[in-house]
Amino acid sequence: MSGRIQPFLATETRVVPWREPLSVAAGLRGLEGALALLSDGGPLGRRSFVAAEPDWTGGEGGLDLLRDPALSRGVVGLHAYDAGARPATGPREQVWPDLMLARYPAILAFDHRDRTVTVTGRGSDAASARAAADRAEAWLAEAVEAAAPPPPALAMPPEALPEAYLAAVADVIARIASGELFQANIARAWSGELRAGADPFDVMLRLADRAAAYGAFWRLGDRALVSNSPELFLTFDPASRRIETRPIKGTRPRHADPARDAALAADLRSSAKDRAENLMIVDLMRNDLSRVAAPGTVAADRLFEIESHPTVHHLVSTVTATARPDTGVADLLAATFPPGSITGAPKHQAIKVIAAHEPPRGPWCGSLFHIGDDGALTASVLIRTASFELSEGRWRFRALAGAGIVADSDPASELAETEAKILALREALTGAA
Repeated sequence: MSGRIQPFLATETRVVPWREPLSVAAGLRGLEGALALLSDGGPLGRRSFVAAEPDWTGGEGGLDLLRDPALSRGVVGLHAYDAGARPATGPREQVWPDLMLARYPAILAFDHRDRTVTVTGRGSDAASARAAADRAEAWLAEAVEAAAPPPPALAMPPEALPEAYLAAVADVIARIASGELFQANIARAWSGELRAGADPFDVMLRLADRAAAYGAFWRLGDRALVSNSPELFLTFDPASRRIETRPIKGTRPRHADPARDAALAADLRSSAKDRAENLMIVDLMRNDLSRVAAPGTVAADRLFEIESHPTVHHLVSTVTATARPDTGVADLLAATFPPGSITGAPKHQAIKVIAAHEPPRGPWCGSLFHIGDDGALTASVLIRTASFELSEGRWRFRALAGAGIVADSDPASELAETEAKILALREALTGAA
């Protein structure tokens, strides 16, 4: 399906009664290019999207492909972390395509607030758009009850011993003390194999009761991704030119006891260390956005808000800007990638330090993005994410979790933070806490 792509010239939309998006996605899981952008229905995740059977896939041309008017809507993409890190790290092993793109003529949009589904068909003329809309509407009838299956993996072993992570954190702290950098996000990795007959969508089903604002499942060929990300990387509205980013920095685990849980959230809110760490990334994102923003429009709208998720509390800030008139999606992604919250400050040096301690990350801490019918961009940060590759009939998986290291970090505490962050994926994959 790769090759020259023709633009969509016609669109047909219909609004139909509500169906649960996960159930609809479950009915399409076996189709080529199966896609489910499943939100929690909250303020940041009002809409979910389900689609399959793209009419074009590609990515070898890099972000410049997004300058093609034919890819201005109906497109989903995955930009791997290493693609953005390579200018700092130099050549490294490529463990995942730098960019994966797919264009969807038919898509379902689920409005969690209004409890309606918008059916969209796109095509070169009215007849093909109508046929695409018919196909999308027929998907609703294929919905199946999405019960959680048994754990699809027997084990999720770490790729390195905890002592290696403790040593890496200590080294980064020493580098910070010497003036080399201020902060770096250092990650651990786990990998393994799914049971015979299990597939990545089983992991998505097991995460259903922990839905995040930017949850996702995507399968193209022999590669798949499952993400339960709570973090927004970017939104961009081409009509108003408004850009928004919401970096996360600062984490505490949730607790079953309500009083203890509230105390953990309060501790995070008042932590001078976590606020300083968050502010560093706010400043980094302000700098990144200034490359494409109209002068004087970059602003930190909200600082140090608490967001609570099923397994963790996070400290989140919001930065906005107004894009210059000549800025498009490709320009915005190029100016800001990889996301600042999972690199560090200064960004270029932090990426080099990360590479000294980690193998290539692949899709983890890259971005999954969607370009809607109005050309608007929504891009997540691929944290709480597992990637999958099919080999000899079995799916192999890899998942990572990291922590932001600063001058007064405690290695043992940072190790514990990675355990809190990987908890939901570990339970989804293996059933073990």
